[in-house]
Amino acid sequence: MSRPLTIAVPKGRILKTLAPLFEAAGIDTQTLLSDDRKLIKETPDGKLAFLLLKPDDVPTYVEYGAADLGISGRDTLLERRYDLYQPLDLGVGRCRMVVAGPRGAVVPEVPRIATKFQRIATEHFAKKGIQAEVIYVGGSVELSPLVGLSDLIVDLVETGTTLKENDLVEREVICEISSLLIANRAQYKLRHAEIAPLIQRLASHVNQS
Repeated sequence: MSRPLTIAVPKGRILKTLAPLFEAAGIDTQTLLSDDRKLIKETPDGKLAFLLLKPDDVPTYVEYGAADLGISGRDTLLERRYDLYQPLDLGVGRCRMVVAGPRGAVVPEVPRIATKFQRIATEHFAKKGIQAEVIYVGGSVELSPLVGLSDLIVDLVETGTTLKENDLVEREVICEISSLLIANRAQYKLRHAEIAPLIQRLASHVNQS
């Protein structure tokens, strides 16, 4: 018997969002969602194995062949430019990448931008002819303009509640974000007979939802 088809999945909240989609596509998620600390989990029939990873690590495991498929946010893929197939937008984990700043603030000609997404921010402002100073901030990015570290931020927004609570407003949307199915290029070809039906089942449910 060949090794299981291996899928890298992000640990945390997004995994619970993905579970109904997997179930609809005929994937047994009981083992995947079991409350233990195992980082590799197989379905009872032994056909699928899941690697539970931090979201930022999923594309790396897929690109280098440790996993055949994976689930990754479009934000991570845009920021790091992995060499991967992206055969399906799963339509879950929807949010948007935005530029935001203090309400009514005047932005200088060369603004400071605080963000985790340095490549995305730099390219966005460059396309507008703005030579922004982009500063990496790993968390609580909303704080940076409140204490003078930056003029603006680039960040993911789902409901906008955190922005409002900190008196920040969206100035523009850079792009829409959702979770994508990604595939290792070599394995996508070598195991196409196994991968293609899975993609079809997932796509069928995505299109119905």
